[in-house]
Amino acid sequence: MGLFQDDFYSTKPSRGTVRLRQGTGTGGKFLAVVIAASLLTGSGLTLLVTRAFPSSTPAAQPAIAVNAPVDRSDSSTDPVVEAVSQVQAAVVSVITTDVKDDKIQGGGMGSGVIFRKMDGKALIVTNNHVIDTGNTYEIVLADGTRRDGTLVGKDEYTDLAVLSMKDDGIKTVAEFGDSDKLRPGETAIAIGNPLGLSFSHTITKGVISSPLQTIPVFLGKDGDLQWEMEVIQTDAPINQGNSGGALINLAGQVIGINSMKISDTGVEGLGFAIPVNSAKPVLEALISDHKVKRPKMGIFSEDLQAFSSGLDILKLPDGVKSGVIVTDVADPAKGAGLETRDVIVALDGKDVGSTMELRKYLFGKKKIGDKLEVTFYRGGKKEKVSLTLGELD
Repeated sequence: MGLFQDDFYSTKPSRGTVRLRQGTGTGGKFLAVVIAASLLTGSGLTLLVTRAFPSSTPAAQPAIAVNAPVDRSDSSTDPVVEAVSQVQAAVVSVITTDVKDDKIQGGGMGSGVIFRKMDGKALIVTNNHVIDTGNTYEIVLADGTRRDGTLVGKDEYTDLAVLSMKDDGIKTVAEFGDSDKLRPGETAIAIGNPLGLSFSHTITKGVISSPLQTIPVFLGKDGDLQWEMEVIQTDAPINQGNSGGALINLAGQVIGINSMKISDTGVEGLGFAIPVNSAKPVLEALISDHKVKRPKMGIFSEDLQAFSSGLDILKLPDGVKSGVIVTDVADPAKGAGLETRDVIVALDGKDVGSTMELRKYLFGKKKIGDKLEVTFYRGGKKEKVSLTLGELD
């Protein structure tokens, strides 16, 4: 079975969201994704979604020799064989172990892609959810060699992370393609490590079903952090353990980082990868700053439309049906005069109807140190304040 056993989560067809949450499984931790049936127009199905995430302890597994990379000199003229031969040796296994007080508490396994050599190090891109279960990392190369990995940086919102290892003997570095030029029907090839090292460097082939899908997700330990991910949809089989692996085109270029799939009886060929063009600036930020720097407003909030009763205390005008209720406040919002029970309805004069819209505006349109005009209701009266955005921890 390999190094892990994934857990699956069903959804309610009436909900239009994907939920990422943490929990516990037999022998370890897992991250789960829940996708609503609205992703399949009118399907009326209850879907099961998984992110490749292990639950057994890596140390309990025997070392298994992995498949050697394809020797291009012996390959046929098959374009898939040619493409795979260019990048296969750059795809690695990532073993994560949670060590506390010299004891292994759990861990997991996924895939990764060597994308750069610099300063004596080889840099590896993988998913945040692959490395977020532990604090110790081991990289298994295509020839079975094992090396210690070091975390360079990670980002929960984009589900990306960068690891490093010594670059001695590393000859193959994956080339990034242009995911903005993808077309529906284009050949897509997934390379990764489903079900652990025994199936390392498994190759599956399909097509690009959609160059860009937007999936709402909930992040954080309590699943209370709302965000959206833009992903490539493909029918190339992506199985448990493929997370962090490469989705490539026929030129042998990486066009996406495999991240998740939908799995249920009667549902096939719904896999998702992070577009490489979206990943590039994130990877550069993780290399230089070890994180993605984002602006902070300093509020905790709930969506107004999530409540059907108990809103009388807000004394809102009858016409106000959407907005963001401030449930707690810190600087810089606190210093600017915002208070709990304020209902934010606009930023810089642009209507804001939900926490998602607020966060997308901040992260997409503003920078740390920018001025932000906040329009809100307090005690039934419409007011405005201006604040200077801080940096999100």
